[in-house]
Amino acid sequence: MSIAPPRPPSSRSSGITSKHGEADSVWIIDPLDGTTNYLHGFPQFCVSVAVQVKGRLEAAAVYDPLRQEIFAAARGDGATLDDRKIRVSGRKDMEYALIGTGFPFRQENVEMGPYLKMLGKVVRNTSGVRRPGAAALDLCYVAAGRLDGFWETGLAPWDLAAGALIIREAGGIVSGLDGSEKFLDTGHVLCGTPKIYSGLAKLCASDIKAILHKA
Repeated sequence: MSIAPPRPPSSRSSGITSKHGEADSVWIIDPLDGTTNYLHGFPQFCVSVAVQVKGRLEAAAVYDPLRQEIFAAARGDGATLDDRKIRVSGRKDMEYALIGTGFPFRQENVEMGPYLKMLGKVVRNTSGVRRPGAAALDLCYVAAGRLDGFWETGLAPWDLAAGALIIREAGGIVSGLDGSEKFLDTGHVLCGTPKIYSGLAKLCASDIKAILHKA
């Protein structure tokens, strides 16, 4: 078994990626997403679990212990919240969309300017922006229609894996900021309903280019 060393408790996250020998299955687990929220008593954190088989996400679950909610998905079987099917909101107009994000976390080599420009554009062109601080739950909220879109940079695979599959099974779109499938490797993500995903990508194209150039 190969396990990435967890970060200290005061850090942002403590996820692990586990693979048994030459097995095709890889478990991607975050036992506490939203660590800083938890340490401060801010009620937004969760447990996130996903399994990859031959490089493809196959199953996922995210548990919110405070609200007693379980978001889950299996590839090809759709997404659920407490065993009830969920779908993305279907929102089409950016001006009515509620968007989630996360601020770059102590990334000393990251220039905040491009991110702040993107944030400003999204604030001015949507219904609002929220930053709850637990990426796995943010992704699930997109899947459940509570948010219409989301973007963030500097994330780990265990922040993204479960929520990404749940969004896709709920009818949403997930990619890296560059539109690629490599978001688990790059740590930057853009997602949402089909129309809002496209709207964010178009609205913020120059800022996304700048963010990727600085990364």
